[in-house]
Amino acid sequence: MENMLLIRGARLVDPASGTDAVRDILIRDGRIERITQGSGRGGQEDGPPGKEAQGAGGVRIVDGGGLIAAPGLVDTHVHFRDPGFTYKEDMDTGAASAAAGGVTTVVLMANTKPCVDRVETLRYVLEKGAKTPIHVASCANVTLGMRGEALTDMAALAAAGAAGFTDDGIPILAEKTAREAMERAAALHLPISFHEENPAFIENNGINKGAASAYFGIGGSDRQAEIDLVARDVRLAAETGACVVIQHISTREGVELVRAAKRQGADIHAEATPHHFSLTQEAAIRYGTLAKMNPPLRTEEDRQAILEGLRDGTVDLIATDHAPHSAEEKSRGITEAPSGIIGLETSLSLGIMELVDTGVLSLSGLLVRMSLAPARLYGLDAGYVAEGGPADLVLFDPEETWKAEAFHSKSANSPFLGRTMKGKIHMTVCGGRIVYSCG
Repeated sequence: MENMLLIRGARLVDPASGTDAVRDILIRDGRIERITQGSGRGGQEDGPPGKEAQGAGGVRIVDGGGLIAAPGLVDTHVHFRDPGFTYKEDMDTGAASAAAGGVTTVVLMANTKPCVDRVETLRYVLEKGAKTPIHVASCANVTLGMRGEALTDMAALAAAGAAGFTDDGIPILAEKTAREAMERAAALHLPISFHEENPAFIENNGINKGAASAYFGIGGSDRQAEIDLVARDVRLAAETGACVVIQHISTREGVELVRAAKRQGADIHAEATPHHFSLTQEAAIRYGTLAKMNPPLRTEEDRQAILEGLRDGTVDLIATDHAPHSAEEKSRGITEAPSGIIGLETSLSLGIMELVDTGVLSLSGLLVRMSLAPARLYGLDAGYVAEGGPADLVLFDPEETWKAEAFHSKSANSPFLGRTMKGKIHMTVCGGRIVYSCG
């Protein structure tokens, strides 16, 4: 582990403290030791931003001139596919993809094989995650076998380190089960997340019922699938006092239901994925299975509602739902290919292009939703930059372009593949160590 690291002359943007100024950041033994007024760049001999040098006393120096230094991103909805589906992704490639995307902390979903419905599996995931260069937390399942029936031993899973609970990928249809799960999660003071798609309203999942389903000649997924379960779960959240997360929200009605519940005092939260705030069902028509996902991309009206939800804080989290699949799987027909796209390496750029550059959010507001708010929701020591705090940082140039063509993920299932993006990540630091450098 590197002993000392100095990031010199970067523009520190830290939403927790409100800092937006040039600063020098000295890191020792994985923590931030000192933040001082920035010295600026020392001249042309320093070379390009992000260049490393060896300073006096063994201090490793990184020239942050021209770069933004921000708290490492915290992605609370990620699939690393381990155990059981490591041909799609594994713990190491998932962590490398996260680091390349400026993500220093992830919360893994529990729909692995076996799923994380027992302490033994949770321990396996956490122990393997601890060997990666980033921080890996994990949710545990709500129900045994993700069957939506008997609840897991949520107390034992919490004691073993579960960050929260979810059956992500499969909705919990029985209201009695959902209510009891919320009550237990509330008693444990942990968040519980819900995949809101009622299959009663779905003929072919992953494609919106509308222009996209008509194009493919299939039934598709009706918006009512999400609306139905969101309405139930915001009501149950208010009744139980649970901290409830509505995952990957996709409809304007869903956003409004969350907005109303927040106004009434429910402890309710909503995720927006970069693909849902950037794309519509037209992308599914254009890219086929590379833009097939659950819930599906919907209409421009829905996208605008998500943007407004992000703007006013109704949608308080941005999470990628990073969902790797093999090229063979995604090459199948539109109804046979699995749903989901990768997103860790493109999320910050999409946030800059679609939210900051368009005036939906300030850069600080984007970092709140991508780092500070998710960290606070899950009780993680992350999402801020302060003396004595964790040395988890991303250094990036919000104006510099790059091309999304070679991912660190094991998979490449993304409709953004080949696209020129804005907002280049130069370096990611986690626990005081440089875990990614574009050089």
